[in-house]
Amino acid sequence: MIRGAIFDLDGTLGDTLPVCFAAFRSVFARRLGRTLGDREIQAMFGPSEEGILARLVPDDADAALREYLDEYRLAHAGCAEPFPGVRETLEFLEARGVELAIVTGKGPGSARVSRDVLGLGGFFSAVEAGSPSGGVKPAAMRRVLARWGLPPASVIGVGDSPSDVRSAQEVGISSVAAAWAPGTDGGALAACGPDHVFREVGALRRWLEQSLPALRG
Repeated sequence: MIRGAIFDLDGTLGDTLPVCFAAFRSVFARRLGRTLGDREIQAMFGPSEEGILARLVPDDADAALREYLDEYRLAHAGCAEPFPGVRETLEFLEARGVELAIVTGKGPGSARVSRDVLGLGGFFSAVEAGSPSGGVKPAAMRRVLARWGLPPASVIGVGDSPSDVRSAQEVGISSVAAAWAPGTDGGALAACGPDHVFREVGALRRWLEQSLPALRG
């Protein structure tokens, strides 16, 4: 019986990775005088934006973060909706009393912007952002479980990266690989041995419908 679901944000709830790339690219061009490609930027991920900017702009990291968040808001105009089917899936889970949370590597500022722009903030009883020091998803997932008072076996973790799958496995929750974002490497996700791999949101929804009892009239 599924009683809780923990979702990643970028590439899972919405196609927000291009928003991150655009915002970082603008700040780096201004601050470092360099134009970085998407892969170069993604290779920096692990720490939150706060950690990345503190390393690359150590003398003015706070101002650089403010610039990043301004650029992030502007770029988010190109990603005003979650992936098709995400809202309906969250509504389905909410209607069946399933607890919902976000655990993301993003910093709290950009996570808040994305929740607001995508219109998803009201669904989640817990939101855990990333850390400037690096990946902390397993610890964040354990905090969510403690807040809910639920055993790991009753919770699923949905994410689009191998690190999401490994984090869920480490914590003991069911690992659900979300392979529906453009450019997601489904083979790399499958190689991590998740409990389930879904290449479209609709497939996740159908599995949830089979896993959760129907509402009584």
